[in-house]
Amino acid sequence: MRRTRSARRLPTAHPHRALTAGAVLLLAAGPAALAPTPAPTATAGPAPTTTAGPAGPGDRGTQLYLSSCASCHGPQGQGTQQGPSLIDVGAASVDFQVSTGRMPLTHVEQQPRRGRPAFSAEDIAALVDHVSSFGGGPQIPRVAPGNLNSGRDLFAANCAPCHATTGAGAVLTNGWIAPPLYDATPVQVAEAIRVGPGLMPVFPSQVLSDAQVNDLTTYVGRLRSEQLDRGGNPLGRLGPLAEGLVGWLVTLVALVGAIRWLGRRAGQ
Repeated sequence: MRRTRSARRLPTAHPHRALTAGAVLLLAAGPAALAPTPAPTATAGPAPTTTAGPAGPGDRGTQLYLSSCASCHGPQGQGTQQGPSLIDVGAASVDFQVSTGRMPLTHVEQQPRRGRPAFSAEDIAALVDHVSSFGGGPQIPRVAPGNLNSGRDLFAANCAPCHATTGAGAVLTNGWIAPPLYDATPVQVAEAIRVGPGLMPVFPSQVLSDAQVNDLTTYVGRLRSEQLDRGGNPLGRLGPLAEGLVGWLVTLVALVGAIRWLGRRAGQ
């Protein structure tokens, strides 16, 4: 009991003084002393880096772009020596080039030709969304039925000089061609009007309204259903002169063959 009382008489630090001393030590140590000590974690390697652009690396459009487009147009669409920039080209341009099979290129050429699309409709939509994130540009037009007579007049004034009055296409200068329009869908026709692929001029809404674009797509649809028949039979509708020559050649070969066969029969 005496020892307990004696212990109670031992001097203790004043609470206020103890807190003040502790605060002084913390302030002297700096802000690092106030931060909690993190729990030990397993050592991890550096975080992987990606150049996938605005979309995430797992996005389907990003994957398609990096594997099929980035080598020519750059991982961020900035362009390279092999291909132009895709910044601000817009969804309509990308959808037109990819849905018509003009892109991606299998080899470098001056004017990509229409072909079978390399991607499904779902993949094309994902790729368009990804490239659209690079910047603005014309969006994919919403096409509706238009006036056929107005479309005919517009086509004659703006399209026929290059694509011919029948939409069959024509040869231009320096190896360029105005392609035939028979395989183009209404949306692709409208996209071409708005973005002007190749040597084709751009027709913004200030030049051709959305209603006029609908008129044009309607008329091109009529041309597609009434393709000019130059005469003759199959052979790609080459025309009566070319097909006649082929016909005469086939007949001549058959005649020579018949004569030789008859000669062998006579010799026997």
